[in-house]
Amino acid sequence: MLTICNAILTKAPDWHRIRGTFALPFNSVLNWPMATKAGFAAFTNPKVNEQFGKILNIWAEFLDSPASRYVLHSEERGWFSPEARESMPDFEETYICDPNAPYHGFRSWDDFFTRQFRPGVRPVERPLDDSYINVPCESSVYRISPNVKAHDQFWLKTQPYSLRDMFNFDPLVKDFIGGTVYQAYLSLTHYHRWHCPVNGRIHKAVVVPGSYFVESPAEGFENPAGADPWAPVRSQGFLTSVASRALIFIEADEPTIGLMCFVPVGMTDVSTCEITVKEGQIVKKGDELGMFHFGGSTYCMVFRPGTQIRFEGPQSETDISDVQKIDTVLGQVISRQLSTEEL
Repeated sequence: MLTICNAILTKAPDWHRIRGTFALPFNSVLNWPMATKAGFAAFTNPKVNEQFGKILNIWAEFLDSPASRYVLHSEERGWFSPEARESMPDFEETYICDPNAPYHGFRSWDDFFTRQFRPGVRPVERPLDDSYINVPCESSVYRISPNVKAHDQFWLKTQPYSLRDMFNFDPLVKDFIGGTVYQAYLSLTHYHRWHCPVNGRIHKAVVVPGSYFVESPAEGFENPAGADPWAPVRSQGFLTSVASRALIFIEADEPTIGLMCFVPVGMTDVSTCEITVKEGQIVKKGDELGMFHFGGSTYCMVFRPGTQIRFEGPQSETDISDVQKIDTVLGQVISRQLSTEEL
C-alpha cells in the first residue's frame, strides 16, 4: 500500500471513468479497507490520520506544481479529450482559460481544478433582496433536514445530523439547535469555488481538521452494495461530523435569516478547504468565500430554528442510493436558488 501511495505522489489524476466514477487514486487504493470495521478503526485513529495528512499534503504540493499539468491534453485520458469534454461542455466559454496556450493556460493541475468562471457565467439572483438566499456552489441536492438535534448517533444507517459534532463543539451551536440543514454534493468535473449566499458580515471562519478516509460504518460490507466506489458519497451526511471541513458563520443583513453557517466538507483524497474571507469582512451575494482543492466535496448550509426557509426545488430528502441516478444527476450543473419568508 505504501509503495502504491508513494507512486501516486508524483502523478496527477488523469481523465477516466469507471462505473460512473472519476479518478480518486488514494480512495481507489483504500476503498476496500475503508469498508471494514478494522479500516474504520484505523482511519479514525488520530495517529494514523496524521500520517495520511502528511502524505496528502505532499501530493497537494505536487498538484500545485507545473509538473502536474501533463494530464491537461486532448489525447486519450486527457482532461480536454472528447470524452472529458462531454462532462465539461462549452469549457472555453464557461471558464477563464486560453485555449491557444499550452495546457489551456493553467499553471498546474490545482490551477485547473480551482478554475474560475468567466464574468457573467454565474449571475447573482436578486442581489438586492436580502430575504433571498443563493446557493453557494454548483451542486446536486443531497438532503434537506429540519429540526436537527444538538447531538445524535450520527453513525447510524440514517446518518442523522449531529450539530455539536458538525460544528466541532463551537459555542455558537446553541443558536442552531432545532434548525434546518441543507446539504448538496459537488462533482469532480465542476466548479469548486464557494460564493456567499447572502448579504451580510463574516462572524467567524475556521478550518476544522478531521478524517481523510472514513466512511459511514453502515455503508461498509454490511451494506449489500458495500465496498464500492460510491460508499463515500452515500456517507456524506455522516462525514459532516468527522471529515476535514470549514465553518463560515455569516450574520445576514436580513433579520429573519440572522446568523447562518456555511460548512464545506472535504470527502476524499486531498479535498482541502481554503477560506479566502476573514472575520468582520462585509460580504455580498456572490462574493467568493473560498474553494475546495482536489477531491470529493460536499457542503451544508445551516439555518437557525427561527429562520423559515422555502426551497425552490426538491422539498424532501433526495434518495441517492442508485448509482446510475447519481451519475445522471452529477453530469449536470445544477444551481438551485433558495428563499426565505416570514411566518
